[in-house]
Amino acid sequence: MNILVTGGAGFIGFHVAKALLERGDNVVIIDNFNDYYDVKLKEARIKELGKHDNLDVIKADISDYDTMNIIFKKHKFNKICHLAAQAGVRYSLENPLAYEKSNILGTLVMLEMAKKYNVKYFVFASSSSIYGNNKKTPFSEEDNVDYPVSLYAATKKSSELLAYTYHHLYSLNCTGLRFFTVYGPWGRPDMAYFKFTKAILEDKPIDVYNYGKMKRDFTYISDITDGILAAIDLSLIHI
Repeated sequence: MNILVTGGAGFIGFHVAKALLERGDNVVIIDNFNDYYDVKLKEARIKELGKHDNLDVIKADISDYDTMNIIFKKHKFNKICHLAAQAGVRYSLENPLAYEKSNILGTLVMLEMAKKYNVKYFVFASSSSIYGNNKKTPFSEEDNVDYPVSLYAATKKSSELLAYTYHHLYSLNCTGLRFFTVYGPWGRPDMAYFKFTKAILEDKPIDVYNYGKMKRDFTYISDITDGILAAIDLSLIHI
């Protein structure tokens, strides 16, 4: 298959692209290589994928409609794996417009491309953050998610609503995946486990938010990758 992976220079996108390439799929990565964290890490991930002949990497912004139109005209995609997003809950307090542009407008442009170029299968990244103030545990896909407590969560909920609308109007097969904090090799340096390890090695105090009154589930990257590939391979309507 010819599969588009947006955000393929990112942590999860890299692992998904790697798995797709290794099983023989043709992969096109679109990534804007933004500087939310060290761009050298993103470049190193792409270099790691460079040994594969069935890979094409395009530096571009998914919210740029005209550029996406050119790319979709050139490549005939069978499926879209949309993982590009502005990540980070706390950073959304500092730079909210970056989240609107990438997570909402970027998703809308991708859905428009899927509609226009008849790419019927659309897998995309949502987030466990959308559960917000939900008091019931464990969380369920059936839970009400109308009360996000961060802008990041609100943009991810918006992407789910957009996907459902395009499924309803244009019969796109959309699958949204709510990831719970992912960790593993090639991970993001802004994540807690990196920060904790760095502080320990440098004999510095560990920053703990909310007075330590919290619990956090982590998911290993290989489990996330397996789930994404299963969703890509599933040819059923599912929201």
